[in-house]
Amino acid sequence: MGFSFFTSRAAARFLDGIGRPGVSTAALLLTAASGGGLVVYADSAAESAPEPSQDAPKKKVLVLGTGWAGTSFLKNLDCSLYEVKVISPRNYFAFTPLLPSVTCGTVEPRSIIEPIRRMFEKKSKDVTFCEAECFKIDASKKIVHCRSAVGTNLDGNGDFMLDYDYLVVALGANVNTFNTPGVLEHCHFLKEVEDAQKIRRSVIDCFEKASLPNISEEEKRKALHFVVIGGGPTGVEFAAELHDFLVEDLVKLYPAIQELVKITIIQSGEHILNMFDERIAAFAEEKFQRDGIEVATGFRVVRVSDDLISMKSKSVGEEVSVPYGMAVWSAGIGTRPVIMDFMQQIGQTNRRALATNEWLRVRECEGVYAIGDCATVSQRKIMDDISMVFKMADKDNSGTLTLKKINDVLEDICIRYPQVELYMKSMHMLDIADLIKGAIGDSHKESMVVDIEEFKKALSHVDSQVKSAPATAQVAAQQGYYLAECFNKMEKCKEHPEGPLRMTGESGRHFFRPFRYKHLGQFAPLGGEQAAAELPGDWVSMGHSTQWLWYSVYASKQVSWRTRMLVVSDWTRRFIFGRDSSRI
Repeated sequence: MGFSFFTSRAAARFLDGIGRPGVSTAALLLTAASGGGLVVYADSAAESAPEPSQDAPKKKVLVLGTGWAGTSFLKNLDCSLYEVKVISPRNYFAFTPLLPSVTCGTVEPRSIIEPIRRMFEKKSKDVTFCEAECFKIDASKKIVHCRSAVGTNLDGNGDFMLDYDYLVVALGANVNTFNTPGVLEHCHFLKEVEDAQKIRRSVIDCFEKASLPNISEEEKRKALHFVVIGGGPTGVEFAAELHDFLVEDLVKLYPAIQELVKITIIQSGEHILNMFDERIAAFAEEKFQRDGIEVATGFRVVRVSDDLISMKSKSVGEEVSVPYGMAVWSAGIGTRPVIMDFMQQIGQTNRRALATNEWLRVRECEGVYAIGDCATVSQRKIMDDISMVFKMADKDNSGTLTLKKINDVLEDICIRYPQVELYMKSMHMLDIADLIKGAIGDSHKESMVVDIEEFKKALSHVDSQVKSAPATAQVAAQQGYYLAECFNKMEKCKEHPEGPLRMTGESGRHFFRPFRYKHLGQFAPLGGEQAAAELPGDWVSMGHSTQWLWYSVYASKQVSWRTRMLVVSDWTRRFIFGRDSSRI
């Protein structure tokens, strides 16, 4: 019949063995009518055996934000090691460098977003996501207060609290209006996908308004004057995208008013793209001049009304007002209210962003880390620790340092204070000996022995190389990756530290090497299938070939194959059929 039978004696021996340690006592006995025998199935768990010891509770990691920094952290974190919870008011990640392309229909909005739950589908059992907004951080109690816009509790609101062991703040930044009157009421911004969609509708509205039969030519010129305030990468790319949209698509649909269209960039500095190489800035300004895009440099916007933008010349102080149809404000980033409140709690007032140490931990705040645009890394200056550095190198307490003593700790010094290496590179010095030679007297040059004062003199200008990393997606992604790696090997590094020697406080080594931003280059699309790029090694590239490099890099940087295929298909569709001018 297909069953296996035991004799009564065999079954007894089997059941007797079940009661022994390590053998299950749960058994399923089946009686076979035809043979009177027993089929016995033993369970895998043993009641009499001691229960396995439960694992120690996992540390709670709470992540605020799903932008570049937060998403990079979550993608690289070994979530099985922690109890991970994510709080964000949006349930998707947006590829923000392509937002200017969304404003004009070059790329569709859903092509650059990826649902958070899909991104962490394989980690779903280890990651809990809540679509809510954090409105208060209480570091003293290790609690965050959140509010959901999609659900309510019994009290009639969506407020709830979450505790944590480690908090990762990756909330990004707001637009900085510099308290300019009228900006919030009358200008568009370009920080979120919703902003790009609003701009796209407003552009079409301006053209439709100018096409009405009862509008004067003056009103048409005003409606078709598009002003971009801010000459940084976002403002320049939007102006270039808008110009391409006009000359490649809209002039065919609105031929009667094509001569009335005007694009203006207002920049407070002397040049646009001032964070790029000056060759790129000059190339961009020349190209925009050929394209008919007006670049007004040296002007600061002082007021915005519903139909006029007032700006003041920084050189002569004269105020000028220009009529406009649509204005986009792209002049910097500011601090979110929840971050401002948190900074006041921990004594970091009058700052633009949370100050962290070189390991991305918020200063004076245990267990709290901040990454992305909401934070800035405060690199410690070597001159603040110069006495301790000297003492650490002077192991025999002779009061002097030889070149060998310095070289013995040079690697730790350069890791802890990267400005030392940057300064030597900027001054074209081959090694530390070149740095020391300029500070010691002629009597010591042969022996290369320095005392504390000469050591201070040698390093006195090194801290001039301390610079803050820019608030870009590239920096945020690298910070997220670095912090995730630290969390992944936290227990290991507590026993076997990987960082440099501690210069102050406790002896020994830091657990981890400090974060160090590695600049991989930056692009500036300029329209007309041309772009400019500044890449490592002081390499500058401009023109049509650089635009194709931009296509390749941005396609490869998409977070999934789904968005990669969607973006490439959008670009292909635009080449074949042009951009869609529907207002939806």
